[in-house]
Amino acid sequence: MEQSFFFYDLETSGLNPREDRIMQFAGQRTDMDLNPIGEPVNILVKLCNDTLPSPYAIMVTKITPLSTQMDGLTEAEFCKYVTDEIFTEGTIATGYNSVRFDDEFMRATFWRNFYDPYEFEWRDGRSRWDLLDVVRMTRALRPENINWPVTEEGKATNRLELMTKLNGIEHEAAHDALSDVNALIGVTRLVRDKQPQLYKYLFEMRDKKAVMKLVNLERPQAFVYTSGRYSGEYGKTTVAYPIAPSKNSGVLVFDLRYNLDELLAEKDRKSYYPIVKELKYNHCPCVAPLGVLTQADGWQKIKLDQATIEKNKASLLAHPDFIERMRTENEEKPEFPPAIDSESALYDGFLDNKDRRTCLAVRRASRADLTHFDPEFDDERLPDLLLHYKARNFEDVLTESEHQKWEKYRLGRINSRKDAYIKAIQELAAKGENLALLQDLQDWYQSLLPY
Repeated sequence: MEQSFFFYDLETSGLNPREDRIMQFAGQRTDMDLNPIGEPVNILVKLCNDTLPSPYAIMVTKITPLSTQMDGLTEAEFCKYVTDEIFTEGTIATGYNSVRFDDEFMRATFWRNFYDPYEFEWRDGRSRWDLLDVVRMTRALRPENINWPVTEEGKATNRLELMTKLNGIEHEAAHDALSDVNALIGVTRLVRDKQPQLYKYLFEMRDKKAVMKLVNLERPQAFVYTSGRYSGEYGKTTVAYPIAPSKNSGVLVFDLRYNLDELLAEKDRKSYYPIVKELKYNHCPCVAPLGVLTQADGWQKIKLDQATIEKNKASLLAHPDFIERMRTENEEKPEFPPAIDSESALYDGFLDNKDRRTCLAVRRASRADLTHFDPEFDDERLPDLLLHYKARNFEDVLTESEHQKWEKYRLGRINSRKDAYIKAIQELAAKGENLALLQDLQDWYQSLLPY
């Protein structure tokens, strides 16, 4: 099977994949040597009339709801396009903070439109890779020959637009999805060319099976771990140790930068996160064996040493009660807040085979078919999901009772966000921000109100 990268980026109506929507999707396929294949992809997705975007997000992206209505695909059309043309066999979906952001928006969009929310990242030889932690680990352990940006306050930052500027990589318009994609490909080439050994290793470690060989409870060992949850003072990198299983296909790990006896002596400590954090095997965690620290002054770069690690490991293992408490707290803590409706209930359970077949029938149904399409679902989330699917993509097929039910749901979403929306517009106007864009946002709100 021939593999290829598909670098992609989204611009969205806000930050919450449960509530907000994709407005722009852009990407570029490359071969495994990072040479472009075919033309770039740059499409808009219609923002439905049940959504008020974040005005702050629109000020950044400059994509208005009206522009998506005029030039965009419906969500149903978008899902079919990316399934048929983008996330094809052997594709490695690649982004910058994509595991925590872009991939989550893709899952939520697939779910709303009766597609499997996971298949795009694993089936038929597909996989995914997130370059953000790769860049972080490169900066922490192998920074040589790359120019690294800092903020005005002198703090390290890995913002894409600053990385490209300092290293002479073309980046025409930050926060435009296609421009960001081209910039990311350039940064990926930079890491590969300057640190080829680390690049090759971390590419192979994107596979959860490879991660599990290094980080597991059967043969626990200390390992190098780079994560955005760790302190920037140490390059977001530490030495961690697996202590207990987590309920989310992962493992709890302890930051060996800290001594547990000293932590337990802090009577006012309310939380041990991120000293104890969850490593998810399928989230492309950036991990490496301790041997990586023996080269290029690795220990000194992250301000640790072998003696400290051994001492803190001994302290940790002397407290099995603490480890058990962390395991229990993880087991009892919900991963997501309670779902407010069927659309936000993606993670409330998997569908059975009967419902999966019915979802396929929904996707294949034409506008005419949907007029009298009334399937029996086993999963209680799906009837409402079908109503919303028809309303957003084929509104003219709704019956009168369906239309009334959709209108109640639609206005509920609008009313839940209108106060914050109007306040944000007023605050941005007071600062003299783009008044034409703000007027477009005001017009959008007015257009959503009932006659």
